[in-house]
Amino acid sequence: MNAQQLLQEISDYCRQAGLAESTFGRRAVNDGKLASRLRNGGRITTDTLDRIHGFMAAHPAPSERQIVIERAHAPRPAAPAIAPSPAHVPVPAAGGPGTPPGKPADPQKNFRFFDNRQKYLLFVNTCSEKWEVAHRVSEELAHIHPRPPAVRVFDAGVGDGSVLTRVMRAMHDRFTHMPFYIVGKEISLEDVRLTLQKMSDRFFEHPATVLVLTNLAYADAPWLAVKSLTAASSLVWHELPLTGNSAHRFEEQIIGLEPFLAENWKAGVSARTGNPVYERPVVLVIYREDHRFLLDPIIPKPGGTMAEYDLVIASQPYRARASLEFKAKRVIAPLAKALGPGGRLIAIHSHGQDPGMEIIQRVWPEDNPFIHDRHQILKAVKQELGAAGRDMNFNAYADNRALFRYDMHTLPSEISESIGTSTLFAAWNAAIYVAQVEDHRVSEAAADGRYIEATRSVLQERGGLWFYDESYVISRRRD
Repeated sequence: MNAQQLLQEISDYCRQAGLAESTFGRRAVNDGKLASRLRNGGRITTDTLDRIHGFMAAHPAPSERQIVIERAHAPRPAAPAIAPSPAHVPVPAAGGPGTPPGKPADPQKNFRFFDNRQKYLLFVNTCSEKWEVAHRVSEELAHIHPRPPAVRVFDAGVGDGSVLTRVMRAMHDRFTHMPFYIVGKEISLEDVRLTLQKMSDRFFEHPATVLVLTNLAYADAPWLAVKSLTAASSLVWHELPLTGNSAHRFEEQIIGLEPFLAENWKAGVSARTGNPVYERPVVLVIYREDHRFLLDPIIPKPGGTMAEYDLVIASQPYRARASLEFKAKRVIAPLAKALGPGGRLIAIHSHGQDPGMEIIQRVWPEDNPFIHDRHQILKAVKQELGAAGRDMNFNAYADNRALFRYDMHTLPSEISESIGTSTLFAAWNAAIYVAQVEDHRVSEAAADGRYIEATRSVLQERGGLWFYDESYVISRRRD
């Protein structure tokens, strides 16, 4: 049972029993915020689930027919002198207390911790993950076999653009005179802005570049085509031919995209999954006007384009706690299908078993968000692809190649008997970000200060803080 199914079950029970959801939570598991935490992406143990169902079984709600009969025969009550008992409190709508009847729950409450901008930016700027991921991805360039008319790369989650820009530098070093066709998927407006800020130098160093940014889903983005007819009719396709021949001129024109991005690159939240979704599909195509003649065969046109990528980058493309089926079916399998002959997909996710997880488990001893390793994911992807994967190789590799480490930046003098508050906070933020701990659990841990001692002790015992990422590769055989 997933969280949405359980929430629906609780909502139906409360409606029939005449209970507020907070009252139900207190009575069932001594937690008045149970329902709100589930809506915010919280997780519960199987023991808590059993207690919820046990409470429902021990206190069956009357059927709607029974309620109608009881109301029809009940005497009209006088105005109460005291507050009504909880069993007769008017039932709020599913959106929670104060929500008008019939109004659905606010989907914004479903925004995931992993999309928290402040925690993300602090993590990116205090840890070396982006450097190490870019280095690991760049190693795959020696194994791809580009074919005319361009080196084709797809980034399945551009983020702030740190990884992609570093990979583009490595591509220029290896394929100096080949045109580049690069497609990046990103739904966050802020991330698109940060990525574009880094691109003016890339267009100056490697003029034969076509850069495409889109917010389409994994199943659509590699082909720049929307399967839904409704979404296709609202597709926004925008081209920016850069004029001039300096990084400064290119940057000025890219900054000029701000009004377009603000108007069109908007995201909402899926009421069904809680995941960010675009309000309208957007494809943004950027290239140098003075290289249009050379790039004409690879500049994409509305109506769909060829995928057949030489390299697909999938760095942290899914939540660690997501189901194995979701990771395989909704993310990796569609990306593997977009590979061209000789193409390689490199996927990277957090591994655990590092000092970062030691901090987490000193605060929450039973927590382990990294439930699927590369072997399990590759097996599930192979099964999902079926016949479509017959010409593919699924490479898990040994640990010495698949695993790599990245560190939190600290000065040698920072880790001592007395560690500064800013260092402790940065380390704690990095640990909870990598482990994708929900905000309500973080708040509970912060309330009693136990996270400070856990973070301090691990930093002192280990002499610093580092994490492990895990990588695997899916490659398509050459013609």
